[in-house]
Amino acid sequence: MESELWPRVYQIVMDAGKGRRPKRVQHSDVVIVLTYLWAVLHDRPVSWACRPRNWPAAARRTPRPSPATMSRRLRRASVKALMRAIERRLRARFGRSWCKWIDAKPLPVGAASKDPHARAGYGVRGMAKGYKLYAICDARGALDAWEVLPMNIAEKRVARHLVRHAEGEAYLVGDAQYDSSPLYDAAARRGFRLVAPRQQEGGLGHHYQSPHRLRAIELLARPFGKALMHQRYDIDRFFGTLTSFGGGLAPLPNWVRTLPRVRLWVQGKIILNMIRTLIHDAKAA
Repeated sequence: MESELWPRVYQIVMDAGKGRRPKRVQHSDVVIVLTYLWAVLHDRPVSWACRPRNWPAAARRTPRPSPATMSRRLRRASVKALMRAIERRLRARFGRSWCKWIDAKPLPVGAASKDPHARAGYGVRGMAKGYKLYAICDARGALDAWEVLPMNIAEKRVARHLVRHAEGEAYLVGDAQYDSSPLYDAAARRGFRLVAPRQQEGGLGHHYQSPHRLRAIELLARPFGKALMHQRYDIDRFFGTLTSFGGGLAPLPNWVRTLPRVRLWVQGKIILNMIRTLIHDAKAA
């Protein structure tokens, strides 16, 4: 897969990085991003990608930045902007769907980890320590919006941030974690029609009820609403696809700790997965 994936990665990074060379630097932002993505693709530390012997023979003559340079430059705003530009270019190739899903994927670390940013929260099988990838996924197979935060942050709280950064005019389907009147209102302001099952059966109580939540409750009693909830499991398949290929989002390696590094690592995996999906779709077509 690498023989097909890496040439696409190289071309997309080069296209997005045109005219982005900062002044008074030895290595351009493009070289920094390519070196980082080479490490992410192979699940290796950045220092590994800085050694020419770990690259194909044709690329060994290109000067590589040192680990110290990589550590410094990856924190620069220009490199972060290039990573975001690559994401936007790839996202534009997927198009839009009338249905989106919202969910979170745990990214646990060891219970004895000294990572100062990792927190305890609900994982797959109970409590765990680490981070979560909070995401809105389009039915076409790309992430509209995502965030990485410590695992103890409530999903409905992060969801309000995500809906502000995603394209609306679609059904937004989630599980009972997202059954919140303030979230229903926030989603509606962005053009989303949020649909989530009720957390508790019975009466609605006497507190404020969003009219958008009441409409969703009515919709879920109909066949169309039930079909929407059945489609929600597609985001589980998306997260499964994100982790199921060489270079995918496997458990966080030991050298990826603290929130900025985890967020950048996950961003690299998302970029690689989008390119891989586009290659697969092109073959299928």
